[in-house]
Amino acid sequence: MIISDLFTKIYKDKGPLGKWASIAEGYFVFPKLEGQISNRMKFQGKDVITWSINDYLGLANHPEVRKVDAEAASEYGSAYPMGARMMSGHTSLHEQLQDELADFVSKESTYLLNFGYQGIMSTIDALVGKDDVIVYDVDAHACIIDGVRLHMGKRFTYKHNNIESLEKNLKRATKMAEQTGGGILVISEGVFGMRGEQGRLKEIVALKKKFNFRFLVDDAHGFGTLGKTGAGAGEEQGVQNGIDVYFATFAKSMASTGAFIAADKEIIDYLKYNLRSQMFAKSLQMQLVKGALKRLDMLRTMPELKNKLWTIVNALQTGLTERGFDLGNTQSCVTPVYLKGSIPEAMALVKDLRENYGVFCSIVVYPVIPKGLILLRLIPTSMHTLVDVDETLQAFSVIRERLGKGVYKRLSASVAAAMSE
Repeated sequence: MIISDLFTKIYKDKGPLGKWASIAEGYFVFPKLEGQISNRMKFQGKDVITWSINDYLGLANHPEVRKVDAEAASEYGSAYPMGARMMSGHTSLHEQLQDELADFVSKESTYLLNFGYQGIMSTIDALVGKDDVIVYDVDAHACIIDGVRLHMGKRFTYKHNNIESLEKNLKRATKMAEQTGGGILVISEGVFGMRGEQGRLKEIVALKKKFNFRFLVDDAHGFGTLGKTGAGAGEEQGVQNGIDVYFATFAKSMASTGAFIAADKEIIDYLKYNLRSQMFAKSLQMQLVKGALKRLDMLRTMPELKNKLWTIVNALQTGLTERGFDLGNTQSCVTPVYLKGSIPEAMALVKDLRENYGVFCSIVVYPVIPKGLILLRLIPTSMHTLVDVDETLQAFSVIRERLGKGVYKRLSASVAAAMSE
């Protein structure tokens, strides 16, 4: 048997998204937004209302935050502390941030993570062994799916936010765990980042009365935006105590880099010594730690940031709904707008939005969502204004009418022709 070149499959098939690279890269994917992070930025030299930045609370360019970031960079540089936390990269400020985060999310203990994606993967890997069973939402983020892929044991998916399906799979998991002698880990997101729906955390926690499992929640989009204090989806639904391991990232509301996990002290103590992505990685550098302390303080002491955010969220989502747009079942700041059309139509539509109406939002197509659907994903922030909302609503009304009249289908013919060349 002849051994083929490893790269042969890559030469033949660039993947469902990669095949569009020649006409999409630099505009529809890998776009370059320039200027200060704000509600309006530059795209290819033009001013656009920017609905694609996860800076929910407007902290990225806040003068107090910029001042602390700059002072920390000046004092420590970008290297200190050098080495992994276990060896030489541990400081009292790391401990302070962990203690303050634990208090904020009502958990006994927390542990800092260098990155969200890497961190949740490693957390899943550390929590389960080959005899354990994972049950997770089928629409979970890619970082959760990749974490589950590391698992050497059995795993089951349940239908998105479907408690009946979860219960059915918990019965299957229970039978399997009885055979292996292992335990069960259920995983959900606090807020699903594409749909904007909150995970049904309250109902999942209630199932603990019938089944023996532990519950991990990835609350990347809920932390800082939901709950009375901003402590996230668990606080919003009144079940924070029922979440066994709580995860959140600094990349959204905190407008920075890093993440954390929170749980009972004994669990965090275990994870500290078993999270491979942290044990063998350089410590989170001090400028990020000091910056996170400042951002967390602002989350706690400046409720007006979250209040302003929700003023914009409600205005945008109410305005779109009143105009008949389909927002699915969003229960968060994430604002998905569903339209019907092909990928070439989606490209033509988004180009029209950006070039002629100065509105920049993310485009999501197959295979992330089903074929025949276009998802325009808007992320409101406290930096946006009601003027931004009004201009966007007017633009969306126009592009929907043009889509219905087949304008983008005709324009997309050139895209299809380019693909066939």
